[in-house]
Amino acid sequence: MASLSIRIDLGPDNRIGPGKVQLLEMIAEHGSISAAGRALGMSYRRAWMLVEAMNKGFGQPVVEAQIGGKAGGGARLSAFGADVVAHYRAIERAAEKAASPFLARLVPVPQDS
Repeated sequence: MASLSIRIDLGPDNRIGPGKVQLLEMIAEHGSISAAGRALGMSYRRAWMLVEAMNKGFGQPVVEAQIGGKAGGGARLSAFGADVVAHYRAIERAAEKAASPFLARLVPVPQDS
């Protein structure tokens, strides 16, 4: 079955798509940029750079640092970051619903061998 992948270009050098949204979801789940990166098979440096790019691109934090305690610090989504994820997923669902009749017509026809 064909599927849809959404990338939203918000401006020059500012875009969000399935990879960044999944990273945000993993940060929310794991409470840490490094743990989120590990869960996605991504280095901490790469995950951190993507978070920094989103924070800069949106002009406000999508991820906030949590001050360390006994267990150390971590990271969490800001309220804005949680909204970004929710809105992206809503756009994705709406686009999938709208595109599904057209995607169904794009399925390759099996070739006879």
